[in-house]
Amino acid sequence: MKSSYSYIRKTWKNPKKNMGKAYREKLIDWRKSNVVVRLDKPTRLDRARALGYKAKVGFVIARIRIRRGGRKRPKPKGGRRSKRQTIRKTLKMNYRWVAEQRCQKKFPNLEVLNSYWIGKDGINYFYEVILVDPSRPEIKKDKNIKWIISKKQRKRVLRGLTSAGKKSRGLRK
Repeated sequence: MKSSYSYIRKTWKNPKKNMGKAYREKLIDWRKSNVVVRLDKPTRLDRARALGYKAKVGFVIARIRIRRGGRKRPKPKGGRRSKRQTIRKTLKMNYRWVAEQRCQKKFPNLEVLNSYWIGKDGINYFYEVILVDPSRPEIKKDKNIKWIISKKQRKRVLRGLTSAGKKSRGLRK
């Protein structure tokens, strides 16, 4: 007997094929909505639960839209010799980490716990970010998540301490 989470996971392995038109309509709705949207519950419950989400006060889910491509810096406008006119550096952060950082700026009183992919279309990537409110007494009492209250964890996403940040920094195999 399989759990309901395993069926959700199987559906999200290939959402375009498994959900069909419903998935396409979701993407259209997400594209029309704001860049950062606070949600009542996660879209992918299996993934959220695996990353530490609990359906209790103090946990917040936010969906974020990130523009695809165009991450190279523009060419400088003159005043340099030809050797210095090329831009060779690209952004070394993955899109998920960028999404987490933008959510942190939108909700400065919350801490980013983790995030996961929920979709992409021709223009955007969509992620859901799990945020925790460290000032809530429910979070302070919970022995599994109260580590996020400590001073060392403040603005952890901006210092690359989340899973996406560590992967981008080459600290995760």
